[in-house]
Amino acid sequence: MKQAIVARTDVGMGQGKLAAQVAHASLSAYEDTPDRTRKEWKGGGQKKVVLKGESEQQLFELADKAEREGLPNAIVRDAGHTQLEPGTVTALAVGPGNEDAVDRVTGELSLF
Repeated sequence: MKQAIVARTDVGMGQGKLAAQVAHASLSAYEDTPDRTRKEWKGGGQKKVVLKGESEQQLFELADKAEREGLPNAIVRDAGHTQLEPGTVTALAVGPGNEDAVDRVTGELSLF
């Protein structure tokens, strides 16, 4: 079991902003995960990886792939209070779910 969070590299987020957006994505996808999967993931150490995303389009394409795999996923849009324009897509979480299924969606991306 694992969760992958894809954060955009093309919008110029600072480290703190990046950390917050990754956390938002992780929690949002977790909230949409069935109870049995939640418990299994939590019991297994809540494995997560943060990966580099190139664009808004890429995140939406990955979200579509996650949907086809039956994986919980969440796109995060920034509120625009600090560094980014309101509505900027910053991150995507895929899973938690079966590691093989998550890898079919995000396995070709580089670690952040």
